[in-house]
Amino acid sequence: MNAALIILAALVAVGLVLWLLDRRHSDSTAESDPEPAAETTEECCGMHITCEKDSLVSAASAEIEYYDDEELDVYAGLGADDYTEEAIEEFRNVLLTLLPHDIAGWARSCTLRGITLPTPVREELIMIVSEARAAKTS
Repeated sequence: MNAALIILAALVAVGLVLWLLDRRHSDSTAESDPEPAAETTEECCGMHITCEKDSLVSAASAEIEYYDDEELDVYAGLGADDYTEEAIEEFRNVLLTLLPHDIAGWARSCTLRGITLPTPVREELIMIVSEARAAKTS
């Protein structure tokens, strides 16, 4: 019985020390971070989760930018599953001709213009963006 109490007391002491060290570490990390990444106005590297470029849809930029895709404006207001095969191919052609660094901006532009991407094209877009992110991290 005494051995169990000694072990329990040792575990409590070790747990307390670890908790204090973790708290001290998290306090010093918070003080060294000058401002959160979401509030930065610099050009984004695309490597963190709060980045405007990293997200496919962001309200941070209300300016519509066209990517030589004005013909897609006729699809504004359609649902993701309301497209014909020809329309899906039209979206796919635009997506596949974009430069890699323009893909997220194109998705934002479509959203700002009221265009919902067709489901298959959106899935391809997400796959392309995730592969690009994986390539950046490795």
